[in-house]
Amino acid sequence: MTSSSAGFVAGLTVVALAGVGFLAYQASASVPADLAGPHPSGTPSAATAKTSTRSPADLPAASGKGKRVVYSLGKGQVWLVGGDNKVRRTFKVTPGDLDPAPDTYAVTSRSNSVTGTDGTPIEHVVRFTSVDGVTVGFSAAVGAPKSAPAPKVRTGGIRESRADGDALWRFATIGERVVVIR
Repeated sequence: MTSSSAGFVAGLTVVALAGVGFLAYQASASVPADLAGPHPSGTPSAATAKTSTRSPADLPAASGKGKRVVYSLGKGQVWLVGGDNKVRRTFKVTPGDLDPAPDTYAVTSRSNSVTGTDGTPIEHVVRFTSVDGVTVGFSAAVGAPKSAPAPKVRTGGIRESRADGDALWRFATIGERVVVIR
């Protein structure tokens, strides 16, 4: 290799390293403050101190204390909370046509296996209130509807997966608190 080609390769290497360094700097500057780790001084930066990252699994603060089922209307999510206020399980649900008002309820009845008002076979039904004469509770669909629902049938079934329905069934016995929040 001649000295001019060696110099050319060395120059390309310097340019490549400078480019990689610049890209690394840009990447580190765009990391959100809450993921960047501790501030070099050991104290959080102003951006980190103001940033609050809450996972959808985080239990809402205004959901009470003690053992309970928490149902968020706005998030379509349920939390099963133990007596120590620790979340045992959380999962997404699909609400029926009628929402219960935000309040604290108690499980009033349970059915292992029935047909929902929409004609769908359901299991692990946990009921806790009614709205306009329609029962509201959690359930898991186990198959296709047996028949088409009436044109304007109103449903209070809050549907979850079968695995989540099984967990809720074991957790929420008669009298267990159900806290409904916005």
